Amino acid sequence: MDLTTNYLGMVLKNPIVASSSPLSHSVDSIRRLEDAGAAAVVMYSLFEEQVGFDSYYIDRHLTHGIDGYVESLGYFPDMQGYNIGPDEYMNLIRRAKEAVDIPIIGSLNGASVGGWTDYAALIEEAGADALELNIYYLPTNIEIPGLDIERLHLEILSAVREVTTIPLSVKLSSFFSSIANMARRFHEQGADGLVLFNRFYQPDFDLEHLELTPQLVLSNSDDLRLSLRWVAILYGRLNVDFAITSGIHTSHDVLKGLMAGARVTMMASELLQKGMKRIGQVLNDLVLWLNEHEYESVIQLVGALSQEKCAEPAAFERASYMKMLRSYRPLN
Repeated sequence: MDLTTNYLGMVLKNPIVASSSPLSHSVDSIRRLEDAGAAAVVMYSLFEEQVGFDSYYIDRHLTHGIDGYVESLGYFPDMQGYNIGPDEYMNLIRRAKEAVDIPIIGSLNGASVGGWTDYAALIEEAGADALELNIYYLPTNIEIPGLDIERLHLEILSAVREVTTIPLSVKLSSFFSSIANMARRFHEQGADGLVLFNRFYQPDFDLEHLELTPQLVLSNSDDLRLSLRWVAILYGRLNVDFAITSGIHTSHDVLKGLMAGARVTMMASELLQKGMKRIGQVLNDLVLWLNEHEYESVIQLVGALSQEKCAEPAAFERASYMKMLRSYRPLN
C-alpha cells in the first residue's frame, strides 16, 4: 500500500504529521515521534513573547491607542516552564535534523511584523525544511476594523516570504469574515500551504476565587468538521497544499481529511492523551480500510469528497443547514 503524500514540496512517507505541541520539545521526543510513524514534525512554536522582540505589537497604522492585546498575554502558556528561547530553539532544530530523517517544520507564533523576519531567517539557517506561521492576534480594541487585522496578517507573511526560501504555511484562523478570500490572499502573498484551523485557547472563570484561569481543552473528532468543510470548499480553487489540524484522532478522521482535499492531517491531542504509539495504530487501521475498499494509494483519496467533485455541492453551503433543520424532530 502506497501511503506517501506530498506536502510543501516534500515527499512524506504517510499523511500523519505531528503538529506543534510539547511533544517536539526535545530531540529524544522528536526521535520517538519518528519511530512511532510520524511523517514529519512541526516544532513547538517559538513565541514572540519568549524572544523579547524589539518591535511594536502591531504595525504602525494600528499602534495608536492599542492597549487590549497585553491583557491577552496571560492566555499563553507559562514560558518559563518551557525554557525555550531563540538560541535553544535554533539548536533544537539543528540537533533534530541530525537525529531524524523526517522533515522538521519550524513554527513561529506572534502578532507583529518586526521580529518575525529575523527569526524566520534563523529558523531556515538552522536547517528547518519548512516554516509554519501561527499568527495570534486578539483584536480587543473596538476602533480597529477587520480590514486592518487582515492587512496585518498579510504583511507578516509578506515580510517573512522576503527573507526565506523554504516553503511557508499559514495556520489559518476560522474567525475571518471571509475565509475563502483570505485563503486566496495568503496564497497570492506567498503561502505554499494553509493549515486549517488554529485553535485559540480560551480562559475560564474560577467562580470560587473570582479570577481568570487558563484552560487547555484538547480536541475531539467532532472538532474536525469545520476544517473538513472549508478544505473541501477550497480544494481545487487554490494551488496550495492543505493540512487539517484539530480533530484528528482516528484513521477515519485521517481518511475524511484526505477526501476533503488535505495532503496531510496533523495530530497532537490524541498523542498527548494516548501516547505516540497511536500513530502506528492509526496507520494500521488506515491500511486496513484502504485494502478493504480496494485503494492502492492515499493520493487516490485526496479531494474525492471536495465540493468540486461532490455529487451535491450545495451540501457544503446554506442548503445543508436548511436540510438539517427540517430533519430535526424534537423529543416528546
